[in-house]
Amino acid sequence: MFQDEGRFGRLSDPRHCWSPPGVRPEVGAQVVRESTFAFAAVSPHDGTLDSLLLPEVNAVMMSLLLAEVAARHAEEWILMVMDQAGWHIAQALKIPDHMRLIGLPPYSPQRNPVEHLWEEIREKWFPNRVFDSLQAVENTLEDALATLEKDKPRIARLTGFDWIISIPLVAT
Repeated sequence: MFQDEGRFGRLSDPRHCWSPPGVRPEVGAQVVRESTFAFAAVSPHDGTLDSLLLPEVNAVMMSLLLAEVAARHAEEWILMVMDQAGWHIAQALKIPDHMRLIGLPPYSPQRNPVEHLWEEIREKWFPNRVFDSLQAVENTLEDALATLEKDKPRIARLTGFDWIISIPLVAT
């Protein structure tokens, strides 16, 4: 499995959108520095997604995610690949017995397939939205993650780099 955290909040991120020719779209914007964090672990092979919404990122919160993933996959041995953020390598981190952690090389977020999950959520659930409260952000994020957790083929497509497999091989 691969693991990562994503920050979601009320700070606007205007994105491209469709409008009829000759009509300039109007998009709301706000600068409110409130955010929450989504923690996710995915298995690109079969599309399994396990996620939690937590208020901050630190070793205690990371330990909660690892315990949740371990409980959901109690009969499996888990190899968790993640970046080397401080809370991923902290002494206070509690690693379940049937799980091992492996760090990605520094400064290589493109190697973590969970980044595609955050991109999908921002593109499909958060574009050009202004939220009245942090609770509204969390509700939208919960909806996005619950929808994606149920759609294993979609998660496998998003995180499995299957475009590499679809390139035809030419015999030489």
